[in-house]
Amino acid sequence: MKISNALPPQRPATGHSAHPRPPRPHPVRYGWSVLACLALAACSSTPLPPWPAQPPANQTSQISPATEKPQPGRVVPAPLGAAQPPVTVTPVQAAPSVSAPPPAIASPVASPVGAAIPPLDARFAAPAMRYDTPGLAAGRRAFTTQAELLQWLSALSRQGQAQAQLIEYGRSQRGMVLPALVLTSAGSTDVAALEASRRPTVLLLGQQHGNEPASAEALLVLARELSSGGALEPLLKAINVVIVPRANPDGAEAGQPATANGIDLDRDHLLLRTPEAQGLARLIRNYRPMSIIDLHEYPVRDLLTERTGMLAAVDLQILPASTANLPEFMTRAAIQWYHDPMVKALADAGLTQDWAFEPTDGPQGLRLLMGGTAADSARNVNGLKNAVSLLIASRGSDLDRQYLQRRVHSLVTALGSALRSTAERAAKLEEVRSYEARDIASQACRGDITVRAQGSPQQRELLAIDPQTGAERPVRAQAESTLQLRPTLKRARPCGYWLAASTGDAVQRLRWLGLQVLRVAEPGALLADMYEPQGAGERGENLRLSTRRSLIDVPAGSYYLPLNQPLANLAVAALEPDSLGSYYEHRLIGSLQETARIAANPPLVFEELD
Repeated sequence: MKISNALPPQRPATGHSAHPRPPRPHPVRYGWSVLACLALAACSSTPLPPWPAQPPANQTSQISPATEKPQPGRVVPAPLGAAQPPVTVTPVQAAPSVSAPPPAIASPVASPVGAAIPPLDARFAAPAMRYDTPGLAAGRRAFTTQAELLQWLSALSRQGQAQAQLIEYGRSQRGMVLPALVLTSAGSTDVAALEASRRPTVLLLGQQHGNEPASAEALLVLARELSSGGALEPLLKAINVVIVPRANPDGAEAGQPATANGIDLDRDHLLLRTPEAQGLARLIRNYRPMSIIDLHEYPVRDLLTERTGMLAAVDLQILPASTANLPEFMTRAAIQWYHDPMVKALADAGLTQDWAFEPTDGPQGLRLLMGGTAADSARNVNGLKNAVSLLIASRGSDLDRQYLQRRVHSLVTALGSALRSTAERAAKLEEVRSYEARDIASQACRGDITVRAQGSPQQRELLAIDPQTGAERPVRAQAESTLQLRPTLKRARPCGYWLAASTGDAVQRLRWLGLQVLRVAEPGALLADMYEPQGAGERGENLRLSTRRSLIDVPAGSYYLPLNQPLANLAVAALEPDSLGSYYEHRLIGSLQETARIAANPPLVFEELD
């Protein structure tokens, strides 16, 4: 097996740099006038593009001729599992040879594996086709092992005309390879070639929680169908795809949601405390995907069952990013160009869906939370990276192998829709993200930022199932919708953030996220707003701060993070001390004196970090 043992070189910082890169690694002076010109250049004449119209209903699986000229050979295939034409999914044997690609085989429909509650068998019947991976083999008791997963991806990377490369983007805490499969029809799979192809890249992320196996199995199916001869290979004429089937192999091996050190990987995408999250951050920084789809599974029996005796009913739950300061147009694209077609594709396949929710106890009984607002999850952090970011979760993290074929089918159906949405809207997506990048960079030193936000209260009617009869019954509860956020704390947007030399660990993580940070080369003075605590709360939700403006001395070796860069809102989430999940709250920044909000463009000499 041959796996590239390092990430590809970082993509050139086109559109990501706050300042032009110097021609040589000498200190560069960024004075008042230079930075002011850069800021003005970023914000001048940045017209808001008209929001492109939805394609007609009968054109949802084709390129819209009214907005895009079809390219020769650009074909959007039918969804996997569609009745016409039939789809053959090709398997790898349980212990495949790494010297030959997987053989093709068509399998008959099989019943769901495991003992099921009889009234639910008909409702959650297996799909009209069988998916085959090592973990889905008939009679199999274990899911696909990490060795089998690597063999599957390695075999795909060696076959066919589609360019496919298996790369190692990191190692887990127990030393397991963290693999990603890069698929493209460009001349090469390296970052520069994908950039030159002028096609959007989609990143598919699976099994962040080790006890959610259907996500990895579904991504192995997608990897095969995007490879040479697969049903979805024609999509590679319009898009590039990076597949991470299993982001948490240690957790998968142990059958636990968390990583080996007990950290929830899906809550570590801002802090980057784990090597698994650090590797994903570098992978996303380098490939800069247009859309990132994060696959999960949700439990059938949870607090809803305890309080009502009912079971969760839908095949798939969906949720876009829902945190403060998200780019408006990319968020709209996530709903109109991804979520809405996905809902139709699921309905056409006979599958059900709803917005994702988490049941909790509230003052008036059962309460439904529609996702968190903290910038910590892959869903929210990737949204702040100006990508279309969606979480999709199949029904059954607590079902072991029950209804496994249907769980995989629901994820494969949703993923196929997301890939087609990207192919159909490739040009418009690039236009929208380019606008958002310029617009966000232009806002430095002006306007407001939202430090904290919360969802809007509403009454929610949730469809649930009686486990004894299989009958549907609506459950009504108070809910909090994060699709409509309400700011609870705002501040003026600074020009940037100063960070003390002692915050080098935090600076490294910011750079892994794709942010530009400069080092102060010569001492000077800055007009800054310093944070001052109000009351007893030191960290977390009880922290209350005010700011005091003053001129501060800035030593050489400290850092400056300018906000005239496209990922500025990600820096806000990390560096405003009282934002939920900030670096200060989690002690990556030890004290309030180690950071300040800079109120004017700094007349200092900086040097770029290696």
